[in-house]
Amino acid sequence: MQRKFERSLASLEHIFSFIRQFTESNALDEGLAFTLNLVVEELFTNMVKYNKGENDIQIELEKQDAKVLVRLIDYDVDSFDITKAEEVDVGQHLEERRVGGLGLHLVKQMMDEIKYEYENENRTSKITLIKHLES
Repeated sequence: MQRKFERSLASLEHIFSFIRQFTESNALDEGLAFTLNLVVEELFTNMVKYNKGENDIQIELEKQDAKVLVRLIDYDVDSFDITKAEEVDVGQHLEERRVGGLGLHLVKQMMDEIKYEYENENRTSKITLIKHLES
């Protein structure tokens, strides 16, 4: 399944509905639906806030054998490789931590694989998240 969403936080309700449709049609459990909602919300929100594009953001959801793939594709934006984002020291006291990065930390903890691709010619950013399904 794939769909483009307006670059706006108001799109989140439509995104959650899209994810629910995907999880229900693939008979995936509610725990996985919660995980997908959380990681997509975090990444979509970051794209809206920090990527200075004006195009819609495409979200693709796919079940392949024993895994689920989630892709977020953002057009005409600068590169930001989330796989190389600075790690958050969660052992540090809150007062000592730098601001930001906790959402990406959670995404990395909740997903099994994360890939990032960037095409310079058309300034397209693609994040692929993979979650292995338990047997």
